[in-house]
Amino acid sequence: MTSEKTQAQFDGWAVLGVILLLVICCIGGLKVFRSPGAIVSFVGLFIFDIFLTAGFFTVEPNEGIVLLLFGKYKGTEKKTGFRWANPLYRKKKISLRVRNFDSDKLKVNDKKGNPIEISAVVVWRVKDTAMAVFEVDDFLNYVHIQSESALRHCATIYPYDTYETEDEISLRSSIDEVSEALKIEIQDRTAAAGVEIIEARINHLSYATEIAQAMLRRQQAEAIIAARQKIVEGAVGMVEIALDRLQKNNVVEFDEERKANMVSNLMCVLCSEEATQPIINTGSLY
Repeated sequence: MTSEKTQAQFDGWAVLGVILLLVICCIGGLKVFRSPGAIVSFVGLFIFDIFLTAGFFTVEPNEGIVLLLFGKYKGTEKKTGFRWANPLYRKKKISLRVRNFDSDKLKVNDKKGNPIEISAVVVWRVKDTAMAVFEVDDFLNYVHIQSESALRHCATIYPYDTYETEDEISLRSSIDEVSEALKIEIQDRTAAAGVEIIEARINHLSYATEIAQAMLRRQQAEAIIAARQKIVEGAVGMVEIALDRLQKNNVVEFDEERKANMVSNLMCVLCSEEATQPIINTGSLY
């Protein structure tokens, strides 16, 4: 596996000064020396100076230049500015800036087998220029494909939603946990391309069209049941407190039948969806 090695090249302005100095010497030498041998030497030196100018290149901020010599990796230049390297080096620019992309909407089955549509936003950047160039064919396409593959895998190991156990991780309610798992999954799959995954977050999540209405009704029913359970639990607690205080303060004494009637009335008042209408009894209970 080819790993990145930083190799600083020469300052371009210094080399440019040397080349200009050599050109001046060539011109001056041609004027002074007229022998055929001297002329050939100075002309050859002038051509060599022109050849040296092929080694100039510039490095922008957050950019790396991969240097190759006859197919052999020689290093990466990351120092910004006007630089010079061996004119025989082949130079390949790699951007080190932060990139992001929104994956296509994928249709997959969640942990419970429900068809869902899901997409994610992935933020990444190249960390190792040598691996990005030499270990994979096209690192841009590689990151996109592996990210979608990781997204598919994560979508299958979590349910879309759950009401049975609040501690269970789901795609809809556990965004942070799922995003972190997705980031780790993508990082593992793209490690060969020498990239760093900065963030991966679900951008779109919904049931597939063919079951969307049915699952919506199911969600509504489960939500109503969960809400009713909370209401009943609260109502039972309030009835217990009311009966205990009435008996403790000797406000009224209840036999079993009156206690059952009181509980029934209080539960109707507390659990009813609409406002109750009291009926005043002016006579005896019996």
